[in-house]
Amino acid sequence: MSVIDWRSSPLSMKRVIHLALGQTTYARAYALQHALHRMRCQGEIGDILITVEHDPVFTIGRSGSRANIRVSEQERQRAGIPVYEIERGGDVTYHGPGQLVCYPIIDLRDYGRDIKRYIASLEQAMIDLCADWEVSADRRAGYPGVWVGERKIASIGVSVRHWVTQHGLAFNVDVSKEHFAMINPCGLPIEMISLVDLVSAPIPMEDVTQRLLDHMAMIFGWNIVVENPNEYWRKIDD
Repeated sequence: MSVIDWRSSPLSMKRVIHLALGQTTYARAYALQHALHRMRCQGEIGDILITVEHDPVFTIGRSGSRANIRVSEQERQRAGIPVYEIERGGDVTYHGPGQLVCYPIIDLRDYGRDIKRYIASLEQAMIDLCADWEVSADRRAGYPGVWVGERKIASIGVSVRHWVTQHGLAFNVDVSKEHFAMINPCGLPIEMISLVDLVSAPIPMEDVTQRLLDHMAMIFGWNIVVENPNEYWRKIDD
């Protein structure tokens, strides 16, 4: 059991809805995330967890800069990679196929209003996930995310408004090195690595997703219930 396990609270086994979006554009997932965040703030829905693989995209957080996109506008456009400036923390990152992205939309008033502990819990879930494949990963002081030595395997960038979380984590399973090479990830001169670079056996994305959810459920004390995302798409499309 993790030392940051939340289950010692009376909120054990809190029901959380899981929406698996598959692969979709960043714009569409972003619109859904915003709508669900608003509904959660207004108490219209309970806690929700989105998993998704994005089409290739660069996102820039509040402290970020387009200067950390290393290629020209023409090269970026030829690669077909849009850019979104968003409200999460952090600098520039890449999302694309082969990367598991998870967006928890939860009310931290039910979790002690502790943002640092929340981020540490997301990191712990991914550290535990790496251990499932016998990969030793850890934190790095001052740099949110998960590291394997000097290389980064997962990123975290969150936004919290009215104590409800938005954005979340991105775990590299088998991500394009060429696309990551177009940026300074997180604004740093670092190398990004994928799980497939460290493990010889095939790694199905569905296995990684389920194991991550299992670790998050263990750490946060969640009962994760799968629902059809189409019901929620309709809420924002109507």
